Amino acid sequence: MAGRVSAPSLEVSDLVVRFGQRAVVDRVAYRIEPGRTLGVVGESGCGKSMTALSLLGLVPAPGEVAGSIRLGGEELIGQSRAAWRGMRGRRVAMIFQEPMTALNPVMRVGTQIAEIMVLHKGASWEAAEAEAVRLLEAVGIASPRDRARNYPHQMSGGMRQRAMIAMALAGEPGLLVADEPTTALDVTIQAQILDLMRELQARTGMAIQFISHNLAVVSELAHDIVVMYAGRVVERAPAATLFAHPRHPYTQGLIATLPDPERRVARLPVIRGGVPNLDHVTGCRFADRCPIAEPSCRSAEPELHVAAEGHDVACFKS
Repeated sequence: MAGRVSAPSLEVSDLVVRFGQRAVVDRVAYRIEPGRTLGVVGESGCGKSMTALSLLGLVPAPGEVAGSIRLGGEELIGQSRAAWRGMRGRRVAMIFQEPMTALNPVMRVGTQIAEIMVLHKGASWEAAEAEAVRLLEAVGIASPRDRARNYPHQMSGGMRQRAMIAMALAGEPGLLVADEPTTALDVTIQAQILDLMRELQARTGMAIQFISHNLAVVSELAHDIVVMYAGRVVERAPAATLFAHPRHPYTQGLIATLPDPERRVARLPVIRGGVPNLDHVTGCRFADRCPIAEPSCRSAEPELHVAAEGHDVACFKS
């Protein structure tokens, strides 16, 4: 662990992911220190998942990645395929939104989890398979010894999701990227998974990038939050600060949609409209949906700037 804390676990600078002329991730920057959790929030299509895929060298062709991604001080952009394969599961692991894309359909689930520990931690197969059973139990799967012998198609969607989480945690990575990891789970199992992630983080110093559109879940886990909109970071702050004093109109809109027992209303507010077509956007990307936009907001794009200590926002009026 001493080696992990000698440099930031993750530092992303000017990250761009481009498909042809379209930049679906545009000059994104953030950092995650060891033992910290960064929540990345925003609607579907805001660039959250593509940012995550770039951290593991998994952006699909013909996508191109530019900028800088440094893990423990080591530059990842430009790594060879062999280097990426050696790193995934050991230094960085990902929990995907769809478990069937991450689990091997012709390999028993317990074997897939055990393989991570054999390859990356030097464990014996006997010890790894026993630990795989323990991990399946830890993520809330009943009869874990029996389930370890199942193939993915023999499990329900919720069980596959939990098995994938167990597999991501098996290598005790320095960085865990979790893309909507608890969306398909009921609230009891959801809380169990979050507790497991916190426990492993406390024990190993793991950094977590937790991606979600669910601000309520993010508020329970994240130390810091990045809000993304249309491929760009529009607000960045410690979690407590962001929830207490949101500065960007988009962030304010997201928080306003959360149910609040102290604010009973007949119907929760919504942010009208949708994420703009990135091929035809000028000025502020949120302007067409923003309740305080002025004509000048459509003529220039606001840059991320320091609005208060530790609190950055991309808005001309904040």
